[in-house]
Amino acid sequence: MIVPFLIMLREGIEAALIVGIVASYLAQTGRRAWMPAVWVGAAVAAAMCLAIGVALNWLSAEFPQRLQEMIEAAIGMIAVVVLTGMVFWMKRAAKSIGATMRTSIEAAFDRSADTGWALAAMAFFAVAREGLESVFFLLATFQQDVGIAAPIGAVAGLVVAVGFGAAITYGGVRIDLKLFFRWTGILILFVAAGLLAGSIRALHEAGIWNGWQAVVFDLSGVLPSDSVLGTLLGGMFGYQEAPTVSEVGVYLAYLLPALVLFVSARPAAIPAGAKR
Repeated sequence: MIVPFLIMLREGIEAALIVGIVASYLAQTGRRAWMPAVWVGAAVAAAMCLAIGVALNWLSAEFPQRLQEMIEAAIGMIAVVVLTGMVFWMKRAAKSIGATMRTSIEAAFDRSADTGWALAAMAFFAVAREGLESVFFLLATFQQDVGIAAPIGAVAGLVVAVGFGAAITYGGVRIDLKLFFRWTGILILFVAAGLLAGSIRALHEAGIWNGWQAVVFDLSGVLPSDSVLGTLLGGMFGYQEAPTVSEVGVYLAYLLPALVLFVSARPAAIPAGAKR
């Protein structure tokens, strides 16, 4: 439940932040009349992401077990790529995103004939990007956790993100985006490493990958995966009570360099001449 909550909170805040910047800038410059175009773009993107998620989930449920394991592995790997790109992009963009968005809005108004379409497209792509990232992650999560807690966590995260967006847009609330995205980014890299190890496990169960299957350690008698703490650690960090060499190897091979690169990555500079 915690991981879906965290992902939807982060993804929702990213989308709400971008849409909120557009909304507040239009209000500050006396252009509220263009807000319907922004809401339409955001609504269309949200509906599209929901439809894609439902379709992919339904399709995977119709396949034989072996093919389901292959799909689970593929979705997990896609989720890892998407999550990794997300945390690195947002860390770099957190410092300059406001200035960049305001510059883009002014560029849209410079092309007055296409302003409505440009603003709708801006909101559409902002929401669609975060929505599609969420779809792939949640599909990978739901395939590993079939209980009701994961969907509840995802919905709760989205609700809180909407509240944050409203507070940022209308209430004047400010959060330290650099700090927020740094620490959630580190946690999400652990989540991605767990998804990658889970994908290797799914490939083994599908009969595709059978190498390095020796068990590294067995903690089933101390911390079983189906215990409360084991379930929590499994969701947060991909914990398994008896991981294999291939699972541990791919986990560390991804996580260690990803953490080093993420911690050392610097935020993007604010564009020259743009206001923060």
